[in-house]
Amino acid sequence: MTLTRRLPRRWGAATAAILLAGSVLAGCGRHPAAGPAPSERPQAGGTIVYAAPPETDINWYLPLAGTEFNSLYNFQLIYQLYKPLIWINHQYQVNWATSVARAVTWNPQGTVYHIFLHRRWHWSDGRPVTSRNVLFTWEVLRAASNRHAPAPWPYADTGMGGLPGNIRRVTADGPYELTITLKQPVNQEWFLYNGIAQLTPMPAAAWDRYPRDMTRELAYLGQNGTNPGFDRVVDGPYRLTRAVDKQSWTLSPNPSYDGHKALATIVLTYEASDAAEFAALKSGAAQVGSLDPTQWGARAQLTHDRVRPAYPFAFFGVELNMNPSDPGGLGPVFRRLYVRQALEMGIDQAAIDRLWHGFAPPQYGPVPTIPRTAFLAPGLNHPLYPFDPARGQALLEQHGWRDVHGVMTRRGVRLAFTLLVPAGSGILTQDAELLKADWAREGVQVTLRPEPFADITAAIGNPKASWSAAVGQGIVYGGSYPTGGEMFSSRGGMNTYGYADPVMDRLIARTHQPAATPAAALQAFQAYERYAARQLPMLWINNAVTLSVVADNVHNAYHYFNYLVGFPRMQYWWIAR
Repeated sequence: MTLTRRLPRRWGAATAAILLAGSVLAGCGRHPAAGPAPSERPQAGGTIVYAAPPETDINWYLPLAGTEFNSLYNFQLIYQLYKPLIWINHQYQVNWATSVARAVTWNPQGTVYHIFLHRRWHWSDGRPVTSRNVLFTWEVLRAASNRHAPAPWPYADTGMGGLPGNIRRVTADGPYELTITLKQPVNQEWFLYNGIAQLTPMPAAAWDRYPRDMTRELAYLGQNGTNPGFDRVVDGPYRLTRAVDKQSWTLSPNPSYDGHKALATIVLTYEASDAAEFAALKSGAAQVGSLDPTQWGARAQLTHDRVRPAYPFAFFGVELNMNPSDPGGLGPVFRRLYVRQALEMGIDQAAIDRLWHGFAPPQYGPVPTIPRTAFLAPGLNHPLYPFDPARGQALLEQHGWRDVHGVMTRRGVRLAFTLLVPAGSGILTQDAELLKADWAREGVQVTLRPEPFADITAAIGNPKASWSAAVGQGIVYGGSYPTGGEMFSSRGGMNTYGYADPVMDRLIARTHQPAATPAAALQAFQAYERYAARQLPMLWINNAVTLSVVADNVHNAYHYFNYLVGFPRMQYWWIAR
């Protein structure tokens, strides 16, 4: 499945640190994907071709993005160019050695935070990475979070970590120190991972063209965010040296990078279909990519590759447009809980798992069942709304819907809509066809419309866009504490589809507050989680495997891919020649 991304972050004071450090990797599930240990004798040079998922276009290049550009795949590239302030590793822990920040401290009340930066990081133009760069990011983020900001803003993660609304001020205490003061106390580590981690430094000397006019600055950055030639000053391990839309993106080693030097050139390639990607992997034209589950039986043809399953810490669902912009007038209908319950009863997750050859574990809420974590509330490894189309149809009928020529109808409104499906993916097409068939048993008429991933992301990221439902998208937590504030709170930056519930807002807000003990922190989280599972802000569907393919002569790719979080460290990949 395709993924929308969140920035790497977590949550809550010492309590959350205990929960996360000990429990996120409690088990890898039915098909563990332990990568090999890193190679001891790497070779520099050569080119590794990394095939992107079918019809996935990389179309944004700045560390801050609007909702329509907020995809995992964009940020897999962006984080090769720009070093995150806080880097979360595959064990869900901060790797301070590779972060721009060397430490963050806070007061006991959770209102004042001091950020200390490493002195060793530099931009490719020779300037040091300093507090000015972090302040510039903050100023852009604050302005871009305004709902009246010029397109392509507002900022996608508005509200996450309390940014910008809970920030009283951000000040530089010197070139390598900053202080953030909050309006209200919060859970300290939640703010570290969900708030501070958003402040990826940006090159102020190169980009801050209108320091006295932020409206013009936002327009300037927005116009250049899709321009790959704009990113000439970087501090990450790579430079973007060539980009051809819907063809390829070439990452060349940044010779002035202050960390582990990149070993190989990486070329990310656009693939039109699963068949095209399989052919590229089979022929050796691509060395890293993924196998669609519909091709599982043909994996033996990849004679010079390793195929391994891996799962992100993520959730997946069918998103419903609850806004007035729904083309069939179904926005108010989708806001009805009983309608969402009926639709959930028409999702056969066991059958979907069989389509995926057992690699798609069912998921019944915002926390996946695989990989196993302490966040999963007891009981949520079983469905609250088991597959039962007859019961789903009966629920609709109880609320006045009647079958009219095979379609449930009420007061002239037909329960008929178009479902957007990422184009080029055989397995997602099969999933959608199964949903269509099972919902038809309830009297729900669905038309499937394949669209490129970027187009679907743009549609669901626009509250005024004309769409009804979308499948094949997910949210990777990316290292953050897994509350649903950005997606499910009424003011969440990624809540562009119109869901709102005051109880949900209160429960999410409680997960952001300091907790006396780890048990209390977990209790607050699972209260939100259980409510979200019942409320169905989106229709829950199976978690999705990545059947990762790596050529035998490519080393360190598994170890440094960081599948759980989603952001690889490509500078460690190398190819034997």
